[in-house]
Amino acid sequence: MPSASRRNFLALATGAGAVAATVGGVSRALAQVPAAPAHTPIAEAPPITREERNARLSRAQTLMRQHGIAALLVEAGSTLTYFTGVKWGRSERLTAALLPNDGPICMVTPAFEESRVREMLVVPGEVRVWEEDENPSKLVAGWLQEHKLASGRIGIEETVRYFAVDGLQKALPSVQVLSGTPIVNGCRIIKTPAEIALMQRANDITIAAYRSIGQKIERGMSGADITALMRVATASFGGETPSGGTTIDKATAAPHGLKEPQLVKDGSVILMDCGCTVDGYHSDISRTFVFGEPSKLQRKMWADIHRGQEIAMEAAQPGVPCGKVDDAVRAYYEKIGYGPGYKTPGLSHRTGHGIGLDVHEPVNLVHGEVTPLAAGMCFSNEPGLYAPGVFGVRLEDCFYMTETGPRYFSVPPPSIENPFG
Repeated sequence: MPSASRRNFLALATGAGAVAATVGGVSRALAQVPAAPAHTPIAEAPPITREERNARLSRAQTLMRQHGIAALLVEAGSTLTYFTGVKWGRSERLTAALLPNDGPICMVTPAFEESRVREMLVVPGEVRVWEEDENPSKLVAGWLQEHKLASGRIGIEETVRYFAVDGLQKALPSVQVLSGTPIVNGCRIIKTPAEIALMQRANDITIAAYRSIGQKIERGMSGADITALMRVATASFGGETPSGGTTIDKATAAPHGLKEPQLVKDGSVILMDCGCTVDGYHSDISRTFVFGEPSKLQRKMWADIHRGQEIAMEAAQPGVPCGKVDDAVRAYYEKIGYGPGYKTPGLSHRTGHGIGLDVHEPVNLVHGEVTPLAAGMCFSNEPGLYAPGVFGVRLEDCFYMTETGPRYFSVPPPSIENPFG
């Protein structure tokens, strides 16, 4: 591209007014039961077993001993689920786990939640409860003292809220706290075959849903209308917690959209960023396409992103620092006129993020990240291009690392005319 200035993008872009919504179009589309095309297999995947969670706990305890950590404090959230099987939402009432560097864990929870916690807990451990007029931090401190761990260093999982840490320090003034990230990331970053199988199923479901709604998008629909179609389709194929959204035309130039709604018209750029979970494990897939005939600029930006994804996969080799993947894509984009760096028109965000039980988790494919790529790591590959005020294009497919290189969960589409493959 000779020049990637905003002026040139505006000169090349075609404009058109919004078209009124098609009466009944959304309801007609939603009423249709989606069917996955025959070439869209959906992999089977069993849930995580008790044995695997025990192995995770054993791995964490080994890492704690290596790092000189006596115990790890984990609040409700994805890491609690990862180690214990307990799926719990956060509130002002503390539910947390204490993982010692040897032996069974301890769950702390409100007394009226005890039966639910015991029902979900799948690793060896005890449950200690606190009443509404009691201080849960004193319960945590007491357990540490009873197990002769209070004089050791206590690791704190990075998302534990301040009130829980502050409460522990007040209940146990001599406690030494430090980051538990080396323990948590040392376990969670490398996915097992069972985890990868669950993510494969989630990705297969999302692809099936995309393919089933492609012909249901109509002139006059809003992004919310299209997202509603996608969520119905995702659930019909067995996807849990369908998520994501759809942006149209100039809203696609902002990676997470704009407040002002847009409606589909001839020549509209449509960007869908959708996913789901299977046993808690995420998919995250983006597709960009044009309603009608793509313009020259739309075709070019789509092709540039397609090549950007290829470059990311070529760079993502075992042992390579994660940041080098982002560097390789950004160098190509700058060579053809985008940027420089994070400037737009160009790639304003990282090339990819880690993914697993959280849709965004360590490590990222971003400039300066030195963590080496290793088998079992999972990432998104989404080197989008954005021209503010005009449109943006993003293709996003996730991959996992093997001993010999990266492997896609979902394969990028072949062309802008065939956006779902």
